[in-house]
Parts: sequence; C-alpha cells; structure tokens
Amino acid sequence: MKKKIIYLDYAAATPTDKKVQKAMAPFYSREFANPSSLHQLGQHSRAAVETAREQVASFLSCSADEVVFTSGATEANNIVIQGISFHPNPTANPTSHPGGAKLRTPGVRSAGSKPHIITSMIEHESVLAPVLQLEREGVIEVTYIAVSKEGIVHPDDIEKALGENTALVSIQYANSETGTIQPIAKIGKVIKKYKEENIGSKILFHTDAVQAALYLHCNVAKLGVDLLTLSGHKIYGPKGVGVLYIKKGSRVRPLFFGGGQEQDVRPGTENVACIVGMGEAIAEIRNPKHEIQNIQVRQLRDRLIKIIPQRISGVEVTGSIVERLPNNVHLLINGVEGKDVVFLLDQKGVAVSTGSACSERSKEPSHVLLNMGYGDKEARSAVRITLGKHTKKEEVEKTVKILEKVVEQLRAKK
Repeated sequence: MKKKIIYLDYAAATPTDKKVQKAMAPFYSREFANPSSLHQLGQHSRAAVETAREQVASFLSCSADEVVFTSGATEANNIVIQGISFHPNPTANPTSHPGGAKLRTPGVRSAGSKPHIITSMIEHESVLAPVLQLEREGVIEVTYIAVSKEGIVHPDDIEKALGENTALVSIQYANSETGTIQPIAKIGKVIKKYKEENIGSKILFHTDAVQAALYLHCNVAKLGVDLLTLSGHKIYGPKGVGVLYIKKGSRVRPLFFGGGQEQDVRPGTENVACIVGMGEAIAEIRNPKHEIQNIQVRQLRDRLIKIIPQRISGVEVTGSIVERLPNNVHLLINGVEGKDVVFLLDQKGVAVSTGSACSERSKEPSHVLLNMGYGDKEARSAVRITLGKHTKKEEVEKTVKILEKVVEQLRAKK
C-alpha cells in the first residue's frame, strides 16, 4: 500500500481543484477547436477563453481587454522586463530630476540615456534573471533596492531611486520564500506622486502577485499598479498558464511575433483548457468559503510558528510575523543543512522545501536570505513549510514530531 504523503509545499505548487479539472475536461476532447477559427466549434473555444478573461478581470477589478494570458508567470515577468527595456519611455524635462537620487549607475542621465529599472534584491528569479542579463548587455540601468532584516522594501527607498529615465519599478507583492508582504499600495502612491510632480514621466509599476493571489486583494487600482502577474498552479489551477495584467495605455513590446493573439502581446494559439482552468481557479478564490479556508490555514501556520521553536532549540522564523502570508512558515534551523532536513522529511513522508521551487536545485544559498542580512551558513539551514486548504491539524502535529526527530538525528552526526 502506497504511503500517504503529508504535502506542505503549497507555495511551490497546489493540487488542481476538482472543479477546475471538471471545467477543463471538455477542452481536451469535444471542445478542441482553435479559438481563432471562425466556424462554430472555434467560436465555442473563443467564448470559453473570453469567459475566463472576464473572470480574471473581475478578480483584478479591471477591463477584460487588459488581461493577457501567458504560459506562466515566468513568461509574463519576462514580457514586462524585456518589453519595457526595449520600449523605453520618453524622459521628463531634465529640470524635474529630483536631487540626491541614489542610483546604482552614477551620473546624470540625459534624454538619450538607457531605460532605468528599479527592483529589489529579493525578487523572484524570473524578474532578477532578465534584469541582470539586460544590465550585463548594457541595455538598461538598474537600481537594486535593499530590504530590511524582515525582508521589507521601504517606499522611501523607491522614491529616492526614481529618476527622469526610470521606465519601470518591479516589486513582488509577497516573497515566495519568506512569505513577507510588501507595501505595494504605498509604493504605488510614491510613484503616482512622482509622476504628478514630473510631467511627462511614464514610469510603469509592476508587481508579481503569484504568491499573493490566494490570500491578498489584487484590485489593481487600489494597489496602484500598471502591470501584475499571476500563475495558475499557485491558486489550485493548472500548470502552464499565467496572466499578465496590462493597464490601458501602457506600452509593452512583445517577446514573440506571430498570429496577433492576446492583444498582440502574446501571439500563438491559446491553451484553451488551461485558460479555462485559470478562470475557474480565480472564480474559486472569490467563493465566500475561500476566506474561511484562509482563516483555518492561518491558525495552523500560527500553531507551527509557536510550537516549532518551543520543541526544537536554535530555530528562527524569518521574515515579518505581521506582514506575512497566512500559509508560510520559513525557518532557519541551527546546526543542520536545510536540504538534509528536506531529504529526511521526504523519506518519512513529509514534503517541504528549502525555498523557492525554481531555485531548489541550486547549490548556492538563497539570495533572498543573503540580502536580508543572513550569513551563508544560516541561509543554508533554511526550511520552508507552506500550508494549503487541504492541510489538516493532525498533519501539522505529526510533522512537528517528525521534524524534531530529523533535526536531532542530523545534529547528532555533527
């Protein structure tokens, strides 16, 4: 008989909801037609795509034509970074340049200077990797904003970094490793104020809301963002589908050119089944029972944050305790390697991670923890436990007991 796994890695991937699977099923069989086809079957597929677009638009409180479907968050983030880097905005009048801006590349930037991007040092790899690559190629200038010990970006640091050639600010809504929530609405107000005071500034504000969508509001107007990223497999939807919200009037150059689908931003035949699944998963977030599930998840998280340090010595919970996703428990466990803990827990039937799934196989310590001020050894001791709507209280209690034994075993070998 197959051993039941206690799954506590919901930040990496969520199981596809049964309602989502049911909604998707017809589009793998009888409703298979290309949504660009003009015949009746094609228009059935087109209607399904547009229904999903409306579902996402309702969640974001935006217009349906501001919703673009992608293959996932990585593609969406790359569209933002690369699309704006190669589509520089007009600069404002040089006299409007704020004094004392702390920019990584020194010197005054003229009207012909490179686009300037502001991002934080703890962003997801799908933002940092294209930014670093374009910086190496000399395409853009970049300011990397430092964070506090809790991993929070201060809006004042964004304000100081804004300049006449700033084209984009990209700050993740909630961190995928520590679960720390960023003050996105406050940063949005800082950028809005700067644009009001510097006529002609066309700065765009982007947030990667992949981890936040299940737990935080994503009203784009209230957040003050021009661009926002979502991912299907983080919200009980399918893998291989994402969303990029693009506010009307925002200029973003596409990565690909072809058939003109998705407002010419993301051409190519739409993945109808997964788009339908994305729409259904978004609709489930708006279900009143979802808030009850979130409360239950938060209670289990609080239980873990309380009892693990009590039962196991030398444990630190990283990130903000207050401004934190309700499903995230991120720990530094003194005297062990996080990957060893993950391996042994897996052998005993508990699935957790050391951090972001995208960097799980990396031999390097977490850039997030290093940039929060932790040392190399501390960063390597990280273990991330993330809960979901299917997590049971008895699973949490059992996990703590197993974790105690695993840490004791590993420390005994030192």
